[in-house]
Amino acid sequence: MKALIVEDEKLAQQTLQRALERNFPDIEVVAITESVKGTLAWLRTPGNTADLIFMDVELQDGSAFEIFKQETITAKVIMTTAFDKYAVKAFEAGSMDYLLKPYDDEALLRAVSRCQAASENFDINVILSAMQRFARERDDDRKTYRRRFIVRLGQKIIPIETSDIAYFYVEGKSKYIVKNDGTRYFFDQQMESILDDLDPQVFFRISRNFIISSYAIHGIERIYGGRLKILMTPPPETDMIVARSRVSDFMAWLA
Repeated sequence: MKALIVEDEKLAQQTLQRALERNFPDIEVVAITESVKGTLAWLRTPGNTADLIFMDVELQDGSAFEIFKQETITAKVIMTTAFDKYAVKAFEAGSMDYLLKPYDDEALLRAVSRCQAASENFDINVILSAMQRFARERDDDRKTYRRRFIVRLGQKIIPIETSDIAYFYVEGKSKYIVKNDGTRYFFDQQMESILDDLDPQVFFRISRNFIISSYAIHGIERIYGGRLKILMTPPPETDMIVARSRVSDFMAWLA
């Protein structure tokens, strides 16, 4: 059986090759590629064939998904990935298997044995479907948060970088953005939708009226009833109190 290793990490290449030599002397590693471009070039070269492909998900120049979009794969494929959160549900499909890094000989034996015992018929739609799910979930995991907000001041339109914002607050029916330099701008957007746009590692909604940046906190005071008063720079016009129901979550967020 001929095998192709698609892996951009030298150590991972060597580890897999040695494991195959130990456990599967009948498997010949015919080539190692490190990128989408290099793999496509190898697959398209006349005379190059592989019965089994070990393929890392993230390569030097992009996702392995691109290989399957650009070339018909007839070999059986075992994906290798460090994405434990998504790999299991993304790759447990049809005749495709996966190895979750770091893997041991037992996992390798399981994956290769399944491929050897599988039908010769390989359904490319199975792997495309699984890879598409992985791509969507990976994109969700890497969600990009809002970089700036746009406010109006008279006839002017002013962009405000999110990194320059100390906090958002509600006063009556009006909502405001306060910058790190103390400048305040009226802002017409619901607090719930504002929060959805913000990085939760940086911003936290301490109460119905305040969303604050961790970078603007310069102190915390314990007050009556176990509640917390937040000291901010710049200071707010009214006390900034963490809602009692959010104290535990706030302390966990701040840690």
